[in-house]
Parts: sequence; structure tokens; C-alpha cells
Amino acid sequence: MAGFWLCKTEPDVYSIDDLKRDRVTGWEGVRNYQARNFMRDGMQPGDRVLVYHSNAEPTGVAGVAEVVGAAKPDPTQFDAKSEYHDPASKRDEPRWLMRDLRFAERFARVVTLEELRAAPALRAMVALQKGNRLSVTPVTKAEFDAVLRLAKSVPG
Repeated sequence: MAGFWLCKTEPDVYSIDDLKRDRVTGWEGVRNYQARNFMRDGMQPGDRVLVYHSNAEPTGVAGVAEVVGAAKPDPTQFDAKSEYHDPASKRDEPRWLMRDLRFAERFARVVTLEELRAAPALRAMVALQKGNRLSVTPVTKAEFDAVLRLAKSVPG
């Protein structure tokens, strides 16, 4: 059975349009142990991912991706020129992992954070809980479906 996730990205760094252009990308640069564990232990090929634009105007869910392949070492941890470099991580025991994501759908509009917070079906959504700053979070099927319904609706 497929799982469901939300992955945050800053669109000025990498947006849903970039993913659409590239078709598949490595979701790299995750430097939080709990988010890493979700990618390592939870995500499976075929899982569906809500792509969330953070630190943007508007902030919200911009589209959908799909997990492809197994978790693998994030190469940026070994690149001294990368902002995600981790000199303590060893090639034979990498600390940080990534997943490949494949573009699935770009919404006609961003489902805004305000819309997400106002939706009764999303009250328990992990990404919307006060104090949650994780870049990768689980989503239930009901929550995923509710976001898809919002994406197809007219705001207002």
C-alpha cells in the first residue's frame, strides 16, 4: 500500500517547476535526523509526495511527486563546497540520505497555508502542527486526498 508524505522546498532554490523540467531529482540537503529517518525507513517507491513551497509567496502545496528507488547517500554531505557538507560523515557510514522524487503533477494554483489550516480534514496533519519545522513529514491518505480536493477547488 502506498504511503503519503509532504516535502518542503524553497521555490527559489528548487520548485515544482524545476521538478517538472527535470522529471526526477534527488531530494537532498535534509539535515534533520527525524526527517532523514522518515526518508530512510518510511518512504517507499511508489509513495506519493505533496511538494510544499515554503518561504514563498504564497506558501503552500504546489503539486505532487512520487518516490522512486531506495534511499541512498546524499552526495552533498561529502562536497566541501556544498552548504550541506558534513565533514563528520564518512563515505562508508554516511549520516545523511536522500530519495529520488519523480514529477507527477503541478497544481493549477498553490493550495495556500491558510487554506490548509482552515480545512477541517487537515486539523491533525503533522506539517501543520504548531512548532513543526520538519522538511519531510508523513501524511495520511485522507489528508492527501483532502489537499487534492482543495487543489481542484476555487478558493474563496
